[in-house]
Order: sequence, then C-alpha cells, then structure tokens
Amino acid sequence: MATLNSPLICLPRTHQLTSITDNNYRIFATHPTLSLIDQCPNLKHLQQIHAHMLRTGLFFDPFSSSKLIAAMALPPVSSIEYARKVFDQIPQPNLFTWNALIRAYSSSNEPLQSLILFLQLLYQCDELPNKFTFPFVIKAAAQLSDYGMGRVVHGMAVKTALTLDLFVVNSLISFYATCGRLDLAYRVFGSSSRRDVVSWNSMITGFAKGDYPDQALELFQVMQAEGVAPNSVTMVGAFSACAKKSDLEFGRWLHSYVEMNGIRKDLTLSNAMLDMYTKCGSLQDAKIFFDQMPEKDIVSWTTMLAGYAKQEDFGSAKRVLSAMPCQDIAAWNALISSYEQCGNPKEALAVFRELQLRKNLKPDVVTLVSSLAACSQLGALDIGEWIHMYIKKEGIKLNCHITTSLIDMYSKCGDLEKALEVFESVSWRDVFVWSAMIAGFAMHGCGKDAIHLFMKMQESKVKPNAVTFTNVLSACSHTGLVDQGKELFDQMERVYGVAPGVKHYASMIDVLGRAGKLEEATELINKMPITPGASVWGALLGACRLHGNVDLAEQACTKLLELEPRNHGAYVLLSNVYAKVGEWNKVASLRKLMRDADLKKEPGCSSIEVEGTVHEFLVGDNSHQFSKEIYTKLDEISSKLQAIGYVPNKTHLLQLIEEEESQDHALNLHSEKLAIAFGLIYASPSQPIRIVKNLRVCGDCHSVAKHISKLYNRQIILRDRYRFHHFRNGDCSCMDYW
Repeated sequence: MATLNSPLICLPRTHQLTSITDNNYRIFATHPTLSLIDQCPNLKHLQQIHAHMLRTGLFFDPFSSSKLIAAMALPPVSSIEYARKVFDQIPQPNLFTWNALIRAYSSSNEPLQSLILFLQLLYQCDELPNKFTFPFVIKAAAQLSDYGMGRVVHGMAVKTALTLDLFVVNSLISFYATCGRLDLAYRVFGSSSRRDVVSWNSMITGFAKGDYPDQALELFQVMQAEGVAPNSVTMVGAFSACAKKSDLEFGRWLHSYVEMNGIRKDLTLSNAMLDMYTKCGSLQDAKIFFDQMPEKDIVSWTTMLAGYAKQEDFGSAKRVLSAMPCQDIAAWNALISSYEQCGNPKEALAVFRELQLRKNLKPDVVTLVSSLAACSQLGALDIGEWIHMYIKKEGIKLNCHITTSLIDMYSKCGDLEKALEVFESVSWRDVFVWSAMIAGFAMHGCGKDAIHLFMKMQESKVKPNAVTFTNVLSACSHTGLVDQGKELFDQMERVYGVAPGVKHYASMIDVLGRAGKLEEATELINKMPITPGASVWGALLGACRLHGNVDLAEQACTKLLELEPRNHGAYVLLSNVYAKVGEWNKVASLRKLMRDADLKKEPGCSSIEVEGTVHEFLVGDNSHQFSKEIYTKLDEISSKLQAIGYVPNKTHLLQLIEEEESQDHALNLHSEKLAIAFGLIYASPSQPIRIVKNLRVCGDCHSVAKHISKLYNRQIILRDRYRFHHFRNGDCSCMDYW
C-alpha cells in the first residue's frame, strides 16, 4: 500500500485532464471511490482509499483530495497529523481543503496552527477566505485568547461583508467574551440584524462566565420576551449565573421552567442544576436532585462532594468520595482544597498522604498548590520540601501558580533563603510571583529588601497590583520605614493607577501607629475617602496597645465593636492596654463583659514540625504524650532564667492574679513556650526550632525566646499571626520593633 513516505505516482497530466479539473472541481463527485470515503470507520480504511486514489490519479483532482482530507481531519476519524501530511502533498489545495484543516486545528490542542494556516491561505490560495473560514479562525484566536489576532480577523471579515453572516457573528461574540471583552461582545450582539439561539447563548454564557450574573439573567429574560425559545445550553448559562449569585429562589424557578417547557435535561444541564443547588448552599435540594439523576458522571459526583466540603460536612464529603464508581484527581482536589480553605490544614495533608497511596492517580497542579497552601498554614516545612522534590522528580514545569505557592510555603515555613532560590530560578514572573516574594521579605522583617524588590519589579515592566502594595506597605510597617511607606502610599494611585482600599489604609495606619505617630494615624483615618473598616480601627487599637494610649484605645475599640460587636480580639487588645498601665479593675470589667456576652478569647495554639510530624500545643496543654518531659524541661528553663536574673513581664496577663507564683506559672503555660521546650528535647540540634503560633506572640514569650536562644545555643524561628521572629544568640531579627 502506498504511504506518504512513498514517492507520489507520476501520472501523465494531459491538457484535457487539467482543463477538466480547473473548470469543474466536481467532475468526479459521483466517482464510486469517493462514495466509500463517507463510510470509512477509521484511519486505516482511509489510508487504503488514499493509496488507491494515488494509483488511479484520482488524488490529483482538487475536489476528490479535499474530500479525503476533510474525512481524515474531522470527526469521527480526526487524525489531523496524517491529514496535514496529505495536505502538504497537494500542489494547489482548494479553499474547501484549507477550511477543513483550519477547522480541525481550531478544535485541537494546537489552535496556533489554525492561525498559521490562515496566514498561508492568504498568500497561497487563489480564492479569498469565505464564511466557512472566518468562524474557525476566530475560534482558534479565542482558544489562544489572542485578542490582537481576533481583532485583525474581525476587520478582514468586515471588509468582505461577512459580518452579516450569522455563523461569523456568533463566533465573534464568543471570541470577545472569551477574551474578557464583554463590552465588544455585546456590541457585536446588539448590532447584528440577525440573531439565533446560539447568539443569545453566547452572550448569556459570556456574562455568566465573566462574573456578570445579573446581566446574564436579565438577558435571559429579554430573550424570552423576544420569543426566542431557550435550549439546554441557554439554561446551563442561566444556572451558572444563578450559582454565582447564590440566588436559590430564582434557581428553583429556573428548575421548574426546565420541567414545564420540556427542555431536555442532558448530563451537562443536569450537572449545572446540581452545581447551582450546591453553590446556593441547599445540600438538601442537591441530594434529592442528585439521587434522581438518571445518569451521573465524574462531574456530578465531584460537584456533590465539593458541596458537602464547602459546608464543612467533611464526613459526607468523604462518603461521597468512597461511593464514587470512578474517582479522578478532581474529586480528591475538591476535598483537599476545601479542608485547606476552611482552616483544616492537617486534614488536608492527611488526604494528600492518602492520595499518595493510590497507584492509579497522580497529583496535578491543583493538588500541589492546595497541599503547599496547607503546608504554609501549618509551617510544615518537611512536607513542603517533599512536595517540591516531587515536582522536580516528576519534571512538572514551574508555572506561576506553583512558583507562587512554593515561595509562599518556604516564606511561611521560615526558610526565606529557599523562597528566594525558587524566585530566582524562574525566568518568567507575573505580578503574583513578585508579590509573593515581597510578602516573604515583609513577614521576615526585611523591609529594605522588600522595597528593593519592588523597584526591580518596576524595572522588569511588571505592573504592581493591590496585593503588591498591601505586601510592600506591610514590609514598611514591620521595619519602621515610615517615610518610604508614606511615599509608596502616595504614589499608589497617582503613579501606578491603583486606588487605595481599606487594606492599604489599614497598613498605612499600622506604619504610622507602630512608629508612635498616633496623631498622624488618626488624621489619616479622618481623611479617608472610604468608610474605615474593622481592620483600620484594629490597626489603630494595636498601635495604642504598643504605646499605652488609653484614651485613643478606648475610642478605637468602640468603633471596632460598632462594626463587629462579637470581635473578642478588640476586648483582648483593650485589656492589654489596661494591663500595660496597671488598671487591673478595668481589665476585670472587660473580662466580665466578655463572659456576659459569651465571648471567649481565642486560645493560643503553637505547632512545631519534627521529622515530618506536626505537634500542636494549646495554652496550658498537658494532653501531649510527652507532657511530663516537656514540663520538666520548662522547669529547667525557668531555673536557668532565674539564675541570670530574668524577671517575667506580668503585664501580658489578661487578668489580675494575686499570687506571685501563680502569675509566673500562668505565663509559663503559654503555648509557644511548650512548643519551644518540646523542640529543645526532640528537634535535631543542627536544625532551627520552628514554631508557628496562631496569635501574636506576647512580650514575655518574646523575651524568654531570646534568652533561650543564647542559653541553649539554638536558633528559634517563631511565626506569629503577623510576622516572623528569628532568635539567635539572645537577639531577635525584629530588633524589638514588632
């Protein structure tokens, strides 16, 4: 059998044959060989016909060869690679042939080839592109999100008057919506004299996917008013919009609309309806609908699992995972990411470990990003490093998502050097990669490094966003860079076009407040063009705690409680201010107010990772299996501290404890001290003791950690709610500015 690697058969080309094929491409339309093409079930049969056409010379008829290539390139055969080789053997392919290959590539994983072929067509084909060419070229541009190319093709279609063709119009609507230019998509939609259900569907789906659910549902209602009957695709867009709005009532109405109008509930529509119920929070409706679905696929099961996980009903989520007839990585990802996002990082990593035991499933980028985020929360450096090694071993390319996650993980686990290594190892960095590294410097108190990196970001022509400025202002706050912070804040909108939000004002209040500029901070709040949020008043209250300003602290606390009446942190901060100035009666009054309102201070919790296992300690914890050894070590530490004349700082107690010994004991029970004692016993002497605490480290624990680092010649890296403290040889990296 002849193949493409064989030389083409050189048949005599008479003048008569050339004349016939030039003037009438369909001269062989009824040839019996061509009728067999439509009946071919696979590529092998088409290759046999191809060989026969070569032998008989039929292949050199443009109509015949174009029919063969179309059959090879398009479903059900879809062997685009072979079709391209055949195409390249044709001296002068006709427009139909070009269109067939352009169409095939537009739906493939190589849409760029579709655009390249289109450009070649313009130079090599005697015929101009037609209404069958443009829609697939536009589709390819949409696949690539190539806005510039799409605009050029749109302009060419206008010049050839093909924008009146409905197929072209619908392709343009879909293209602009895909590129995020819904304004232009709607302009094409509105200016078209002809619209069919596909036109409406493209626009409704574009609004729904583009986070304009109100406009999507409004257009759905206009569509009905104009007498255009919705189909299943329309309803998928409407249910998607409903899900984004969390509008359960309208979602139920849409469900009844589908039933009353007899719209066929294919699997895609059924999954959209199920997704609407789960995202609107009605798991009861979702479960009833799920049980009634005649057909379910992996999307149906995963949607149900994610719905339970979002509601933090992890028991039901796990049962769904176990019951799935065919598990895929998306289902596991839904469970891992839900645990992580709901503040259950240990459980997220437990599921990740369970996934490792599944030989038929491999983690993908989503799995790795979620698991790294869980490591970041826990400070689980060993597990995070293992994931990094897995990425290298599997040859997974570091895209911006993974790079950002790795930088964030290493930064939050206390290894700033490794974070910087990851940052410098990648050649292409988006704004989130830069922002993550700036955040790493900020949380470790390297303010000047953060600002220097911000300047390098400008040199690299990467425009900072709101997150970038939050991070760089935080860096200024932690290191007392007041002038630099003020300059950056002033430049945000004026130079970079980023309007300051509540978070930026809160950061700036923190910059000024930590530096003791409380009057200037108050003036900034009074001049804010937006309503100060809880974070702003919380920043001012925190500054008052540092500097012992009782009057301003009371004002800030009042404002904060007006916005968040059950914010226990506000009471705790004000209580700390009172304790600092010795007003214990007011401390007791605040404690009584908290009890009466049934508000409880968030318990201090510290964790430490030793040999890949994360150990957690609560304040006063004695539940750990090695509690006896830990408290023995604490007694040893207390004795050594007394020997060097250390006196505990009792202003950090939230209530007045009369007995001196009880006061010392209460301070000794803080969770970070328990974790440090455990680390001294069980962590390798060559490795730093890495602690993660859920609250701000108190002043007494900060002082004790400095002394321990010198007494035991150990490096201690402690991450609290706001920043890192690196203790070494009796000093802290924060220079007591925290």
